[in-house]
Amino acid sequence: DEQLDLDDGRWEDIHVVTGALKLFLRELPEPLVPFSHFDKFIAAIKIQDLSLRGRCIRDLVLSLPPAHHDTMKVLFRHLCRVVEHKEENRMSVQSVAIVFGPTLLRPASEESNMAMHMVFQNQVVEHILNHYGYIF
Repeated sequence: DEQLDLDDGRWEDIHVVTGALKLFLRELPEPLVPFSHFDKFIAAIKIQDLSLRGRCIRDLVLSLPPAHHDTMKVLFRHLCRVVEHKEENRMSVQSVAIVFGPTLLRPASEESNMAMHMVFQNQVVEHILNHYGYIF
């Protein structure tokens, strides 16, 4: 219910806005990619056949609950626009994936192979960014 004044000077720093978005997403009780889908996305990104991988990830995104799917569509559309300006903001697809991968996809419990998961989490986000038009 809090009314935010986006014209307030504290919102001028893009890092503050991005940090707030990441914090919001990180503090959701369940990530944007629900825990029930985490292992499925990780398995999909490991598929060697690129065509099959693409179809599998698209089908997984389509299988998300409507609120998750719709939020993901809007968020990734925005992130694609961020990537379009990579020359000015230095945020390539890889950079965006590194920043948002662990926030958007995370396992229900932290495990010992967290570093390995992070690589795949980033790859999933990178794939969705690179194939946004096909997926959504």
